[in-house]
Amino acid sequence: MSHEHQQIGAAAARLAGRLPHALMVGVADAVTRYSSLDRAVARQAILQSVPTPDFREATAEFIDVWHSTAGCVGGEAVAVAIVTAAKCEHNHRHEETVEVVWTGPEPAEARFRQTEQAILEVVNSATSRLTIVSYAVYRIPRIREALVAAARRGVAICLIVETPNRVEGQGEYDCVRALGGSVASSCSVYYWPQEKRGRDDNGKIGILHVKCAVADGHRMFLSSANFTEYAFTINMELGLLVTGGGLPGQVERHFDRLLADGTLTRV
Repeated sequence: MSHEHQQIGAAAARLAGRLPHALMVGVADAVTRYSSLDRAVARQAILQSVPTPDFREATAEFIDVWHSTAGCVGGEAVAVAIVTAAKCEHNHRHEETVEVVWTGPEPAEARFRQTEQAILEVVNSATSRLTIVSYAVYRIPRIREALVAAARRGVAICLIVETPNRVEGQGEYDCVRALGGSVASSCSVYYWPQEKRGRDDNGKIGILHVKCAVADGHRMFLSSANFTEYAFTINMELGLLVTGGGLPGQVERHFDRLLADGTLTRV
């Protein structure tokens, strides 16, 4: 590979880090269409296909590198470099990462992400959808504040709890009351009606024991920890924070189906 091709590859990689994938593909198409024109004319035509000033600035820098250091590289080759860089960056942004989340005693050599910190990361990252499921919700002021902030920025929040009210003889919390009116009024709150649950031979009823949070089908917290003060401070809890890949979306869609078929009922 020539030095000029390496220059174009490196410049395309930098551009992919600054432009959305769809826009990169559009720039590649424009390069293919206009590269046979005079350089100044081609530059202007390519930049006109880019919608915003910051993206145009990044694209202009790429074109200037192309024309000043690798002018002998043809438009088709440049377009291929742009598309390849865009695909690599897209894959990198969406690849799955998994981190351990923990509450409890920690040896000095093993530091994990803290439970409350991981939940806040999921809630604060949500831009359109947030699904939260927990058996118990109790004394979580920072989570409550983050949920209110998410609702104010337009996030649709689905909150699924064990029961909306305490059941005699069982240990459920009044989850809606624990979250406060500002959160309850900002969320769609669902529960699992007792008449729709399984029972064993002795009549013991099943419980909603899931603890998870999913943002935009992209980031997921899954843990033994309820959304409670004790789970964030003095308990021993273990979970995972999953970013990217297919699992967050799979879990989100699973709860969507439970809502759609009536297994879960809105409060």
